[in-house]
Amino acid sequence: MGHRLTKIYTRTGDEGTTGLGDGSRTGKNSPRINALGDIDETNSVIGLLLCEELPDDVRTLLIGVQHDLFDLGGELSIPGTRLLAENGPAHLEAAIDRYNAALSPLKEFILPGGSRAAAQAHLARTVCRRTERALVALAQDENVSATGRQYLNRLSDLLFVLARHLNQASGRGDVLWQRGKKA
Repeated sequence: MGHRLTKIYTRTGDEGTTGLGDGSRTGKNSPRINALGDIDETNSVIGLLLCEELPDDVRTLLIGVQHDLFDLGGELSIPGTRLLAENGPAHLEAAIDRYNAALSPLKEFILPGGSRAAAQAHLARTVCRRTERALVALAQDENVSATGRQYLNRLSDLLFVLARHLNQASGRGDVLWQRGKKA
């Protein structure tokens, strides 16, 4: 299982580099570290969503997503390693289909909001989209698994559907965008 942290500060990053899981070092501002940071932020925002009252099935799904995101981070930490299950995107697609089936069709754009949990899901969705962009940027120059990119793309879709589901479960509707509405 790799290295265990016994000491939190090492001072090895004081010069602007950080260690990867394979023992190599890279700049803290490298595309790989940016993508790793965005994956961590996505996981953290999902953790914040998990602090809300959620249906048990949604909670279980999101906890699994957190583990998948940690696997994806592991792939970036140890270049060339594949940890994320190849069926991960398909698993998310099945969840999207399941939750979306009970929702009314969208005829308008929606704004992030409604219940607090739905707003948190929307926030997680936007952070996930940024993470996807960071992974795509990294993949332009380095080998990144297609599964990881697909997973993030499906995850942001799932978070959108879950936001709608959470609004419905709380008895609130979606917040519809109204063209031309001013503050």
